[in-house]
Amino acid sequence: MAAKIKIPERKLQELKDICKSFNNEKGELINVLHKAQSSFGYLPAEVQEVIAQELNVSVAHVFGVVSFYTFFTMKPKGEFPISVCLGTACYVRGAEKVLEEFKKHLKIQVGETTADGKFSISCLRCVGACGLAPVVMVGDKVYGRVAPEGVKDILAEYNG
Repeated sequence: MAAKIKIPERKLQELKDICKSFNNEKGELINVLHKAQSSFGYLPAEVQEVIAQELNVSVAHVFGVVSFYTFFTMKPKGEFPISVCLGTACYVRGAEKVLEEFKKHLKIQVGETTADGKFSISCLRCVGACGLAPVVMVGDKVYGRVAPEGVKDILAEYNG
C-alpha cells in the first residue's frame, strides 16, 4: 500500500471548492474528478476520499470510476508525460521499438515516473494522427514518424 499523503489545507479547500462548483452533485463525479486531476496532477486515495465525502458517495464508488477510466491516474505523472501510440498504424510502423527505446533511456517501465519526477511513460490506443505513424506525445506536443534513433533527440529537448 502506498504511503499516505497529507493534503495541504490550501489544496484541501481547493478540492472542496471544485466539488462545490458542481453543487456537490453525485452525477457530476466524472467532472469533479477531471477538475481535481487537473489541479493535483493525479488522484491519490486521499483526494478520492475527500471527493466521496463531499459528494456523499462511497469511496469504493469513486475508486471504481477512477480505476475504470484510463484517463484518470492514481500515480503522479512526470513533468513531461510521454505517451506512445500503439494503435494499429503506429504499431505496424514500429511503435513498440520506439517504446522500448524510451524505456531503455529513462530506465522505467510503462506506468512509471523517473526518480527526478521529470518523465513518465504511458501508452495510447490512437491519437488520430495515423498518417504520421508512429506517433509520440510529450505533454500536448505531437511527434510524428518517430524512429527509435529519434528518441534521444526528443528527450534532449526536455533535458535542457
